[in-house]
Amino acid sequence: MSDPDVRQLRYFVAVAEERHFGRAAERLGIAQPPLSRSIRDLERQLGVRLLERTTRQVRVTPAGEEFLRDARAALNAVDAAVRRARNAGSARPVLRVAIKADFDAGLLPMILEEYKSEPDGLSVDLLFGGRGDQVPALRDGRADVAILPLPYDAAGIDRESLLTEPRLLAISATDPLAARRRVRLADLAGHVLPDGSPAEAGETPPPPPDHHRSGHRLDLAQIFHLVEIGETVFFPPVSVVQRHTRPGIAYREVDDLDPSTLTVAWPETSRSPAVAAFVRVAGRVAAEHPSDGAWPDLPAATGLTL
Repeated sequence: MSDPDVRQLRYFVAVAEERHFGRAAERLGIAQPPLSRSIRDLERQLGVRLLERTTRQVRVTPAGEEFLRDARAALNAVDAAVRRARNAGSARPVLRVAIKADFDAGLLPMILEEYKSEPDGLSVDLLFGGRGDQVPALRDGRADVAILPLPYDAAGIDRESLLTEPRLLAISATDPLAARRRVRLADLAGHVLPDGSPAEAGETPPPPPDHHRSGHRLDLAQIFHLVEIGETVFFPPVSVVQRHTRPGIAYREVDDLDPSTLTVAWPETSRSPAVAAFVRVAGRVAAEHPSDGAWPDLPAATGLTL
């Protein structure tokens, strides 16, 4: 009997994620009968039951859960191969760099300038996203390399650390804690981070993509606005603080808060000379940049110097 094909994998993943044949068919843009037939054929090929069907719902079996994880990985690999092949074979191949705006410790402009002189370098396209978007972009082939802070799931990803910098507490200037010069995480009981998690946890890895507890995606400007009005607190690295000083926000040191480590990351299967050149340049630039707390004084508006 033949092995499952990509179409069958996509059909199964849609049904397993939607837990409903009708919704899955709508998502896939096909009629429900051929979708049902495809899933039955897949189960016959594998010799196991992947889904338990009732009149009201679809439940994924233990075997189905195992297959779902691997099917997703296989589809990601196929999508990545297609995207990378199309980029490499285009008339103007580019190096696609995934990044979250302002979370580059100020290194990106210098990296891009030096990269221009690399013999193996390509033109660069920047792929901006929220926190948590960069690693998926590497895995599915939308990006070739990324600059992002730890922590993140590095399965299938190679990386090098570029620099480490302190993180600070961003809190409304009207909050009683703003009267202190230093705080501890335990002092933040009752405060929440932009994703709605308790601030005293100090963020547990891996962090989710940027979003508020309402489920809406937030950019950095929106997060800082929520900090100003006292709705949330935030732990930005010093390099972000230096770019976003506001009279309504106080920045304070947190004695037991882990620092932020910035990395350059790429798929472990990459053999691209252009990626290797970018990683080398990023490392050189970072080596010339102050790190491990050797940062200039913050502007007076923060009420804090390091």
